[in-house]
Amino acid sequence: MRKPILALVLFLAATVMFAASAGSIYDFTINSIDGQPVSLKSYKGKVVLLVNVASKCGFTPQYAGLEALYEKYKARGLVIVGVPANNFAQQEPGTNEEIKTFCSRKYNVTFPMMAKVSVLGDDKAPLYRFLTDSSTDPKFAGDIKWNFTKFLFDRNGNPVARFEPAVTPDSTEVQSAVESALRK
Repeated sequence: MRKPILALVLFLAATVMFAASAGSIYDFTINSIDGQPVSLKSYKGKVVLLVNVASKCGFTPQYAGLEALYEKYKARGLVIVGVPANNFAQQEPGTNEEIKTFCSRKYNVTFPMMAKVSVLGDDKAPLYRFLTDSSTDPKFAGDIKWNFTKFLFDRNGNPVARFEPAVTPDSTEVQSAVESALRK
């Protein structure tokens, strides 16, 4: 009984140490929704909007706005990265394959989707430990409060904005921040 607990403690300690030592989102690799490793370094030089998503949430219709934003700005260098998470009221219960099918059929999502991770709690993914840690950037730190929290990064991987779930992709606030980041 002690070995599994010790293994969990060591894993969590290593995860926290890695997240604390990371310098930017480019230091992370996460799996695509198809299970292939994706180095976020592959997005270097692009403006990245990273969003934790869910299929059974009141904010789920934001998929349409995210796709519209992606279509509008992808030629100028915007990439949207959807990261499914089941941390809030079990609103993303499906498998990665089910999530991919839902996003494709219901919202015609073409932006990159990643494998489901945890964005809150003891099993929080290293990327989200980094994003929410106050040492990364105190202006944008703090736990994820709900699905569809959005982090915007400039072309160098620096955080430039955080938008809470109620701020929609088609809002003036998001559009202006994306346009500003794309101009730089």
